[in-house]
Amino acid sequence: MSALISEILETAQERGREKGVIYEGELLPQEAYTLLQQAPRARLIDVRTRAEFDYVGRIPGSVEIEWQTYPGGHPNKTFLAELRGQVDPDTIVMFICRSGVRSHSAAEAAASAGFTQAYNVIEGFQGDKDGERHRDTIGGWRVAGLPWYQS
Repeated sequence: MSALISEILETAQERGREKGVIYEGELLPQEAYTLLQQAPRARLIDVRTRAEFDYVGRIPGSVEIEWQTYPGGHPNKTFLAELRGQVDPDTIVMFICRSGVRSHSAAEAAASAGFTQAYNVIEGFQGDKDGERHRDTIGGWRVAGLPWYQS
């Protein structure tokens, strides 16, 4: 493992310890992107809804597994089975959603199910709301200028 990867993971783990999470740690979007580039087996799991993928944007190379189904917002009962079918439980798995809330829950579920290197991408795809309740202005994957596309 390179020094850069180790440094990123240690920083993420420290953030996680400060918050008392049960998964490995919390990554900023740029850190997650760097891991995707530098750690060949690392996977980004996008847990937003199909509607969000279609209407808000997609991240190239991400594994798309809804945490909650659309429409209705019901928990995806096959989430862990889908995850196991697409990702090795011993690889670095990074969960992302719109703001970091659903991905936090997905990372907890993955860690509880034996994924030993589960991380949450804080700030998510669109970041927090600003003073006018708009997204895409404070933090997030898109604000960081990381790759994404509209389908």
